[in-house]
Amino acid sequence: MLEGIFGTADVTPFWVADMDLRVAEPIIDELQRLTSRGKFAYEFHSQGVFKAISDWNLRRHGLKLNTSNFVQVTGVLTGIALLIRELTEVNDSILIQTPAYHQFSKVISTANRKVVKSPLRVVDDSYEMDFQDLESKLKDPNVKVLILCNPHNPVGRVWRPDELITVLELANRYNVTIISDEIHSDIIYQGYKFTSLMTVGADKHVSLIGSPSKTFGLQSISNGYLYTENTELLEKMKAISESLYLDHGSAFSTFATIAAYEKGESWLGAFMEYMQGTVDWLQNFTDKELTNVKMFPVEGTYQAWLDFSGVGLPGDELIKLFGRAGFGASPGTWFDSDAKQYARISFACPRADIQEAFKRLDLELKAIT
Repeated sequence: MLEGIFGTADVTPFWVADMDLRVAEPIIDELQRLTSRGKFAYEFHSQGVFKAISDWNLRRHGLKLNTSNFVQVTGVLTGIALLIRELTEVNDSILIQTPAYHQFSKVISTANRKVVKSPLRVVDDSYEMDFQDLESKLKDPNVKVLILCNPHNPVGRVWRPDELITVLELANRYNVTIISDEIHSDIIYQGYKFTSLMTVGADKHVSLIGSPSKTFGLQSISNGYLYTENTELLEKMKAISESLYLDHGSAFSTFATIAAYEKGESWLGAFMEYMQGTVDWLQNFTDKELTNVKMFPVEGTYQAWLDFSGVGLPGDELIKLFGRAGFGASPGTWFDSDAKQYARISFACPRADIQEAFKRLDLELKAIT
């Protein structure tokens, strides 16, 4: 795969949005407790998980959630895939805001639905929703669902309450259901505040609120959790999850999740302090050294969206340059077919790895100027 993209496998891996740092000790302790028993029988405790998620969101975000309104699934994308099949029919359209997490398009198209794109626009060096374009797309009666990403991957925006209210008003006006992917809700930087869609309008729509994968680095052993206060949709999703046995989970994912949300808050504080330092270093280095590269402000997530259009290379030559620098960024075309001079990096890793890779990138960029 890597040689096909970069022309070499010798690159620092910045393309996967997971964590390359040691997880919280209470999670490790809980997993070691489970393995030390030497017994792995059926063990379900979904209500314990739902309570841990609810308590966490109340403490962290002031968000009051009813533990009876969760549905457990095997992951966030699984939840989106199920919702697409429940809320739409074959050949219906689903709207995403581009550049967008590339798996959104895949989960839509593989369900034989049509992808409709509403491009975000850059205003004052930051991305904003284009509400005029958004409304023009939502007017189409074939558009049945809007997938909202908050915080947004890859551009790093944390949507403000006024922006969410406008999106909600438009969706309600044209009878479109919002699926709000909020998996990065705890990765928020100084000066910004996360607002869940459930805060501004929970009567019709659905959020993927609970998943410890991004917050606590449990990508390989975590579940996803749907939340809605729409009773009809809630009962349908519970029935689907139960019929496919998606609500079982494993003891590892169950008790790691509870440990994370009940005992992981101090670890997250230290992690976010470290991530803030990385964001500050990235912004400073890009501004001072990579003068032909623009890094958009990172309000949330541990991904950065970089604009290389000032370098003056075609997209394929830019990727070759990444390969020579050992800079394994995700090509921008993964997120938007027109983003040939853009790239995304994930930086939840040792800062020294970031610094070394960016200095190599700087040398390669200076060599062509």
